[in-house]
Parts: sequence; C-alpha cells; structure tokens
Amino acid sequence: MASASLQFFAFILALFGVFGGITATLLPNWKVNADVGSNIITAITQMQGLWMDCTWYSTGMFSCTLKYSVLSLPVYVQAARTTMVLSCILSAFGICISTVGMKCTKLGGDTDSKSHACFAGGVCFILAGIFELVPTSWYTREIISNFLDQTIPESSKHEPGGAVYTGFISAAFLLIAGVIFCTSCFKKQQGAWIYPPKQHHFPSTEQDSNAGYSLKDYV
Repeated sequence: MASASLQFFAFILALFGVFGGITATLLPNWKVNADVGSNIITAITQMQGLWMDCTWYSTGMFSCTLKYSVLSLPVYVQAARTTMVLSCILSAFGICISTVGMKCTKLGGDTDSKSHACFAGGVCFILAGIFELVPTSWYTREIISNFLDQTIPESSKHEPGGAVYTGFISAAFLLIAGVIFCTSCFKKQQGAWIYPPKQHHFPSTEQDSNAGYSLKDYV
C-alpha cells in the first residue's frame, strides 16, 4: 500500500471536496446578475441557486425566495439538484469507508481487508467527483449560451457565481483523492508480480544419492 502520509493527504483533499460540495449545493449564487441601472443607490444583485433565488440591494437589504415547485424548473437545474445530492452522499460514504482502509488507522482488520476498504472509498470519491463535475459543467454551459444569445435582453443575462467555481474545485479534490486511494491498493500486488517469491532448489547430487540408496534397498 502507499505510504500513510500520501493517504492522509488524499483524505484531507477528500474532506475539502466534501465540504466544498455541500457548500456549493446550498449556496444561492450559481448565477449572478448585477443590475446597476441609472442610479447606484438602487443597484441590486440577483442570484439564483438550486434551491432559492436571492436579491441583494445596495442598501444592505436582501430577500430570498425558495423554489418549491420542481416541475417548473429547467431540466439542467433539476439534474443539478439530483446529482449534487448524490455526490454529497457518496462523498460522505467515501469518508467513512476510507477511514477504515487507511494505513494510519487500526480499523479494518488485516491488510487485505484494509486494501478493499481503501479501494471502495476511492471509488466513492471518484463517483462523487463525476456526479459533481457533470452538473456544474452543464450549468456553466447554459449560463454561457444564454449570455451569448443575442435574442435575450441584457437584463436577463447572468454570469457564473461563486457556487459554480466551488463545485469545480471540490470535484477536482474528490477526483484526485479517489485516484490516490484506488492506486494505493494495487501497489503491493504489482510488487508481488515484479519480485516473485524465491523458490528453494535442492542440488541434483542429493537427489541422485537418495535415489541410489533407494535402489540398494531393493537389491
């Protein structure tokens, strides 16, 4: 297995990925629209997220509205909701399983059991990273396509918010952690193929002498 320090580094990356994924799922600033208008005093910032829409006024007041209806949402928002929640669940399972499979812990039993647990945790992290990367990319594509569309008025165009960047970074952390955990489980097995166990060969003289004694017994 890989060194304990490398697995611990991957575990820290996974923790950042989990917290980043949960934060990106709950943040309301997936896309942002700043409308200054003719007077900066009446400037407002409109933010849209997966679960709520918020409006921030320059006076310091803000208001948020929850999105209760699921069917009225666009398809990419519905998909982002589902996949982000699945990513959070899988990453939480990965944290629990990888804790058992890490080399620096005393959980999980023998070496083979810890290797299987380490591999399972890595798979959970990779799946969580993919489930988080796909909706974030899809959401960003929709924002860019609407922004470049000439038929949409300027007041209705948005830009990617902080939640999108948080989703990309946390997905990268989860993917890197998953790859480290998965590859660390095969290192010992590869070493066994490269350095096979030594076989003890007996000299042929001893075998001949033993054969000679056995023939004399029959004479």
